[in-house]
Parts: sequence; structure tokens; C-alpha cells
Amino acid sequence: MKGNLIIISSPSGGGKGTLIKEILRTVADIAYSISFTTRALRGGEINGKDYFFVSRTEFENLINQGEFLEFAEVHGNLYGTSIKQVKTEIKRGRDVVLEIDVQGAASVLKILPEAVSIFILPPSFEVLQNRLTRRATEKKTDLDLRLQNSFTEVARYQEFEYVVVNDDVARATRDLQKIILAERLKSNRQSIAIQGILDSFDVSKISNTGDKT
Repeated sequence: MKGNLIIISSPSGGGKGTLIKEILRTVADIAYSISFTTRALRGGEINGKDYFFVSRTEFENLINQGEFLEFAEVHGNLYGTSIKQVKTEIKRGRDVVLEIDVQGAASVLKILPEAVSIFILPPSFEVLQNRLTRRATEKKTDLDLRLQNSFTEVARYQEFEYVVVNDDVARATRDLQKIILAERLKSNRQSIAIQGILDSFDVSKISNTGDKT
């Protein structure tokens, strides 16, 4: 059975990164698609684990080489998804979580409309603002830009198949788990396994239960 591509998106500060870490820790047979970005590495981040941090020139070279499933410029930085990584994990039968902004999500869904799309919605603007302020990883101008963009981003929630409100990490994590596991049980996702079972239902295998003489 092939794996699913699971798109998880939210405005900055929506908490998608925290929720994804919980999903990767608690759900079996799931992988994380590590994106490429030109933005600066933040405190605590590791190159090759959180993102592949590259220069704008390196990123543009990867575009020319056709390495990206999608790419976009967000908050002044470039982000891109490796098409090789996604295809490899899906062929292995593992679900692949793609952490991405709404612009990138729209691009991926045009190419792969069967992907599972989930939008993480903060409980309020005030909570979102507090999360970004406490994070203290950006200059005030960058923070203001992210807050300004959040109004447009949350308005696009209807483009996603599922919406999870992240007002409590434990509850939001359980909601994500349920979505992922339910998607695995859809009949069209299990077509090969189901066909194998149906093939075993052969009338010739039924024993003669008539009266013995």
C-alpha cells in the first residue's frame, strides 16, 4: 500500500511545528519532508533536520534542476519541497508529513489533489500574537509582517479538507492522529490489499456441504 502525502499548514505561530513533532513521535510509519529554505537558521534548529538551509543562489540552482515539488517565497524567504524525498517515502508505504504555508499547499494540491490537507487554526489572533512574541526569534519588522500575513492565511482555511483548532496541544494532536489513521482506512487507499482479499473469495473453494450417502 502506498503512503499518503499529508499537508499540514497554518499561519506562523499556529503551532504546526509542535503538533508535527508529536505526530512523528506517536504515529507509526510516518516520515517528515524536510524542506529547503533560504531563511536564517533559528536558535535550536539543526540543518538537515528542521530544514535544509541554503543560499538563494543554491536554491535557484535547485529550481533549475527540477528538484522541487513546489516552491514559494514567503515573508521574503524561499521555501521548497524535495520531490525525490516525497516520492521515495510514499513508495515505501509511509505517510509523508509536509509542513508548508498556504501558498505552497495550494501548489501541491494542484499537482497531487489526492493529498490529505489539514489546516491548523489558532484559537484567536491574540493567542497567535502572544506565541510569536514569546518566540522572540525575529526582528520587529519581521514579526509585524507575519502578523499582517496571518489575516490572509487564516481566511484560506476553506481550501483544506480538515481544520484542527490548536487551543490545546494534547487534544489537537489526538485530532491529527484520528485524521491520519482514518485516511489510511479509506477503501481507495487500500485497493491492492482489498483486491487480494476479494480474490480469495472463490466459489470453487466452498466445500460440498450436501447430505452424505
